[in-house]
Amino acid sequence: MPKLSKSTAALHMGIPGYLDSHGQEVGDWYVTLENTLADLDFTPFYKGAPDDLCQAHHLGYVLKGKFGIRKADGSEEIYEPGDAFVIEPGHVPLQFEGGEYVAFTPAADAREQTAVLMPNLVKYAREHDIELPADLVAQFR
Repeated sequence: MPKLSKSTAALHMGIPGYLDSHGQEVGDWYVTLENTLADLDFTPFYKGAPDDLCQAHHLGYVLKGKFGIRKADGSEEIYEPGDAFVIEPGHVPLQFEGGEYVAFTPAADAREQTAVLMPNLVKYAREHDIELPADLVAQFR
């Protein structure tokens, strides 16, 4: 049976001061183990997606701190330690410093959203003098 841990994850995306993420496809799911190091609204990262919102489904569980989303209607959902969550398409993630959670996204949804999110993340990092790992930047110029 496939499994994932921080030490075995195929992808480690560390953005100093912002995010430490480990993830990989496990069967038909993309699983991420997220540690959030700063408050961050992901709105700029979904520009160009339908309605400029994440269109993926997510299931997850908050281990520490909090994690949230803003829906298309402007309402927010905040999840805290011990909360399991189900998120429907049409949202923007809200990251809070000190958060730690596990998220499960259908792999096809994750690939579609990554294609929108990553080029926007690289652009945002350049505009805000955030240093990204060179291999990450090279993939999404």
